[in-house]
Amino acid sequence: MVDRFGDVLREWRQLRRMSQMDLGLSAGVSPRHISFLESGRALPSRGMVLRLCDELEVPGGARNRWLTSAGLAPAYHSRNGDAPEMAPLTQAVDWMLSRHAPYPAMAVDRHWRLKTMNRPARAMFAATGLGAGDGLIDALLDNPALAAALENRDEVERLSLTRLRTELAHFGRDPVLEQAVARLAERVARQPGAADAPMPAVIPARYRLGEAVLSFFTTITQFGATGDIAMSELRIEMFFPADDATRQMVEALWGNATPGN
Repeated sequence: MVDRFGDVLREWRQLRRMSQMDLGLSAGVSPRHISFLESGRALPSRGMVLRLCDELEVPGGARNRWLTSAGLAPAYHSRNGDAPEMAPLTQAVDWMLSRHAPYPAMAVDRHWRLKTMNRPARAMFAATGLGAGDGLIDALLDNPALAAALENRDEVERLSLTRLRTELAHFGRDPVLEQAVARLAERVARQPGAADAPMPAVIPARYRLGEAVLSFFTTITQFGATGDIAMSELRIEMFFPADDATRQMVEALWGNATPGN
């Protein structure tokens, strides 16, 4: 079923909690014109579609849906990673992952599927069987080895749910993320006192590795200027020690992992 442009516009306007008046003023058109676009009484130009996408902060992949629903050609594409024009981007990913050693780092797509990991991350997750193509949300919910390794699994699940909901609001309608949110929310709702749990300044994940416990917090990096859909949605997650004991253990375990990936 082909989307109708007016329905797509209304969906995103409501997602961003903007009235027709608000959107019209920010986009430099009349609220009446926004109303006509939503009802189908007016059709947008390509420039108008992209201007509204800018005002509603619609990500690149979703903009294709806007354009095709208006009967226009898509503007964004997912290229083969081996394409020559992709080399600077893939090299940047490899550089960030390898230079982050001896600390773990990984790249995941918009659905939290693992794309690649550096050597410390592969070593840390070796016992779980996680590898390229595996979904981190599925692993968090269904992988018994990961469950056993995570000492604060409940806390990690709550944090992951918050992050997933934020990403779903950014990407808009996405059945995969919606299903992940529903499954994780059901788990979190069964945690005793989850709603009253305070949020500390640093929320580490504590991984058991043999007799040691490694405590990490993470940062997330993404590309700020690319017209490729897959690369614009790629997330590079870097792990940092949350305490001195973890830092010393990591440097002892994987200090020789630099600079290779």
